[in-house]
Amino acid sequence: MLAGLIFATEDADDRMGVLAATLPFGGLTLIEFQARLLAAAGAMQIVLVVARMTPELLGAISRIGRRGVSVDAVRTAAEAVEKLHPLARVLVVADGVVTTGDVVQAIALMPHDTLLVTDEGDPHYERVGADTAWAGLALLEGKRVVEAAALPRDYDFQSTLLRVAAQAGADQVHLDSHMAATHGIERSAQALARRGNGMVAALVAKPLRWVDRYLLAPLVRLALPPLMARTVPTFGVIGAGAAVALGGFVTLLAGHGAIGMGLVCGAIVIATIAAAIAWVRDEAGPARFADHARSGLAAAAALLVGYRADRPAGLILAVTLVIVAVLLERAADPALQRRWWASPAAYPLVLFVLLVFGQPLLALGAAGLYAAATLASAIEGFRRKP
Repeated sequence: MLAGLIFATEDADDRMGVLAATLPFGGLTLIEFQARLLAAAGAMQIVLVVARMTPELLGAISRIGRRGVSVDAVRTAAEAVEKLHPLARVLVVADGVVTTGDVVQAIALMPHDTLLVTDEGDPHYERVGADTAWAGLALLEGKRVVEAAALPRDYDFQSTLLRVAAQAGADQVHLDSHMAATHGIERSAQALARRGNGMVAALVAKPLRWVDRYLLAPLVRLALPPLMARTVPTFGVIGAGAAVALGGFVTLLAGHGAIGMGLVCGAIVIATIAAAIAWVRDEAGPARFADHARSGLAAAAALLVGYRADRPAGLILAVTLVIVAVLLERAADPALQRRWWASPAAYPLVLFVLLVFGQPLLALGAAGLYAAATLASAIEGFRRKP
């Protein structure tokens, strides 16, 4: 079992009385960002070492707990020992660490006690040797926390744990030079604001299916930082998507298939961005709504194309496409998905390409065959699954 141990004891450099861990960071607080990286690395339990409880910290703890991980706050090493699972390996995050998911994942996979070290002379880094400093991440056996708890209570917990790990012969892994630019320890509100939005954009998962991975995900990562920096409300983005979708539907009904489908594709992109913003902000309801809206937009657009095409053939093809697509989403096991599979965002794109050439029936037929082939692959995957 993997557990996370996050230190949140130091005050911000430029905000008196405010914990650095609770400073804003890309629409989150820094400690929430750290907790998400740990959860993404597989941590099932997170223990926060705090100096005092503040309203901002209580709110952050509540939001972290919504992600399905166990969250506890402690003040001393002895309390941490009581909360940590006895068999857990502990992924330690120093106070104020800003890093990426790739770095955390790499440390989490180490087979032995490991300290992430660097040669840089950042004053926030604690020295672990004549030429090296601890870069704020470590993977340790739970007994290291027990050993730190056995030392006098007035010792600094974070520094004591680092010394215990170093004396026990923990492996030292140097921070790659290409990752050093995105890794550091920050306790300044201004510095965190500068770094926050781009780092939070990196939290957006890379989906497997090709349209979502190569078209939607890059657009989301591009749009998320400026929207988060301007604190654009989630419902504002959803409203913009609804307006674009309405324009697309009206244009489809007017008989301008390619233009209308292009607007629907734009609305799906906006809905995807809205879902990502809501996910980052822990707005579960809007996130689900925006995610489901993508499927609804695709289905409505296909039905409108069928309605405007030769009837009844167009409507039959459109209804068949919607039914097969719904069955596919019900049968799509995440563990069995393939890169080429269709997705709700893929159908409007296929329709758009063929509508440009003025072929609505061919567009519906091609999208339907694509959905049917994907459904057949999903069913075959279920049959082969042991």
